[in-house]
Amino acid sequence: MAEPKNAPEGAANISKFKISSNTNDKAVDFGGGVVDFRYYESVLSNNITATATIIETGFEVDGEKVKNSKSILDSLPIRGGERTDIVIEDNKNNKIRFDVNGLYVNRVRNASPGTSKDVYFLDFAPKEYFANEQLRVMARYEGKISEHVGQILQSIGARIEKIDPTSSTYNFVGNDRKPFYTCTWLATKAIPDKDIGSRAAYLFYQTRNGYNFRSIDSLFEQEPVKKLIYNNTGILPEGYDTNILSYTIDQDVELKQNMTLGTYNNRSVYFDFFAMNYFVKEYKYVPDELGISGKTFGADMVAKEFTEGPTRLMTHVFDIGVNPNGTGDDQLDAWKDNPQEPNFDAENAMVQPIMRYNQMFSIKVNITIGLDISIKAGDVVMCDFPAVMGEKNKETNKQTGGIYMVASVCHNLTSRESFTSLSLVRDSFGKKQGF
Repeated sequence: MAEPKNAPEGAANISKFKISSNTNDKAVDFGGGVVDFRYYESVLSNNITATATIIETGFEVDGEKVKNSKSILDSLPIRGGERTDIVIEDNKNNKIRFDVNGLYVNRVRNASPGTSKDVYFLDFAPKEYFANEQLRVMARYEGKISEHVGQILQSIGARIEKIDPTSSTYNFVGNDRKPFYTCTWLATKAIPDKDIGSRAAYLFYQTRNGYNFRSIDSLFEQEPVKKLIYNNTGILPEGYDTNILSYTIDQDVELKQNMTLGTYNNRSVYFDFFAMNYFVKEYKYVPDELGISGKTFGADMVAKEFTEGPTRLMTHVFDIGVNPNGTGDDQLDAWKDNPQEPNFDAENAMVQPIMRYNQMFSIKVNITIGLDISIKAGDVVMCDFPAVMGEKNKETNKQTGGIYMVASVCHNLTSRESFTSLSLVRDSFGKKQGF
């Protein structure tokens, strides 16, 4: 995506950027030396991240000037794990604060010594990123998946932004797996409560406000936080919040690949080792049930002869009676009383997510706007794009315009200009009524 030339200058401020030493009580305010700062969120990532390019021009360590012969890396020193308190704000009075729950130095990279100044490239991550490497899920869990996720996140002291309730239950043993791996694994088995959706497939991710375990259905049903438009007249039309400075729309569609992935129709064979038999379930998209963000699912535009039959075959062990509620003799008695009672909704939880995850990326758009740090991963925005590129085209594209989910966001602050880059996705084409 080409960098826009008409982006607003001076649209951001780093009001705090302090790194504290691990080995002593020294600290350095790098605010004046940060020439590039990038903050990232993604619904496909368990953690937020940030990077900074810092030019050393004579920093002080708690009021004491660093000698020319010694860099700040060695004076503080910076070796990894240092707490970093950061506060950034845009020209709309929005702030991102990491001074109560700070970020931590994960990596010092590509340090380039110069004759009068040094350049440092620092990568940052939240405390939970490192806690996840130290802890393992060992306990046995029974009940609703959403409750399991809440318990696991609490066990590592993680802040929770929102957990969508699940209707699905699942009993399992942690088996010494990492917490975030376990939560991501559970996301593929979760079926939302009927009030927020009906199809399996959740996303596990972090924003600046905490961790999220969200149904894809519920995310697309949110009200848009911003209304954006690409308008080459240079005038922001009434009803919109921001002009899009540049954009690219991914038009790459491959029918065979979608068929191979089982996007339109797939079949699963379930083996029940307790009953010593198997059964087959075919899962096919239904127009009335799929496509939330727009009016038309992509399969509606594909020749029926390519969508009617299953194009992906999967096999699963049907999880019946493996982990019934209770312990010891209680579990054995429960299985004897009802050996056909499933541990969870295996049919839907194993098949639906494949279609739902693929469907989520029906349209992919990358856009750049002036810095707006209020936008988070998982938010929904409304976008309009021109129908035909022209000198002063005012018509909007009825297929690509509409509701999009923010799959990832990068807030980029530099010494000259500041931007917000958004990767947007949607599960269907056309505008819903009301948008």
